[in-house]
Amino acid sequence: IIPHNPSQGTGQVFRLACHCSGSFSKEDGSGGSNGARMRFNSEASWGANAGLGVARDALEPIKEKHPEISYADLYTLAGVVAVEESGGPTIPYRLGREDFDSGETSPPDGRLPDADKGSKKMTTQHVRDVFYRMGFNDREIVALLGAHALGRCHTDRSGYWGPWTFAENTMSNEYFRLLLEECWTPKTTHNGKPWTGPPQFEDSTGKLMMLPSDMILVEDPKFKKYVEMYVKDEDLFFKDFAKAFSKLLELGVPFPSKKWFG
Repeated sequence: IIPHNPSQGTGQVFRLACHCSGSFSKEDGSGGSNGARMRFNSEASWGANAGLGVARDALEPIKEKHPEISYADLYTLAGVVAVEESGGPTIPYRLGREDFDSGETSPPDGRLPDADKGSKKMTTQHVRDVFYRMGFNDREIVALLGAHALGRCHTDRSGYWGPWTFAENTMSNEYFRLLLEECWTPKTTHNGKPWTGPPQFEDSTGKLMMLPSDMILVEDPKFKKYVEMYVKDEDLFFKDFAKAFSKLLELGVPFPSKKWFG
């Protein structure tokens, strides 16, 4: 399923699964992966979903070969495969999502997390607001963000540039170790020229990056304690991540039966 190309591979397929699920609200039950509404506008054109057409297109041959699987199941299952094939934990997963014929029931734009809200305080509150709306707690938030070990940012999509780790197709606790141990400074140059993109941070080599929404995990004490836990215990990170990611993929899905995998 996973194309081994950094521009459309593991990280992008994982991001697709997260973003089609991350629109859920526990307040009214709207949003979530059911319906695969990301195929349609307006959801397909949300700024937070920029570039995900690449991942959806990469999965089309699978859909053609297996027309019996819904797009909603395909997009989320691909995220599970991305994690597991990258050395991550086994993710509890069940089929049963359906596809809708339009995006008329898509929730309003603005439900997915932004990388920066202009200040540490506002970015921290924003991340909590987004994930609390879905029903996650601080520990689950940190565990889910640990998947930034996978993939990279692209200037032609999010405006940001670079991978979070040197092994962008490998799931590990390296993201947390780098957050704690590296010296992260504001990025000012790129390829010998002034950096003109949005504010981000880089390591001492200039080859790795962190977003403002990553840095809050070590700036906020309540988040940082979980970062420190996961640096010390990758098995614990994998255990927590598997549970939280499975929960994310099931938000708002009225399963007709229990068909578990993993």
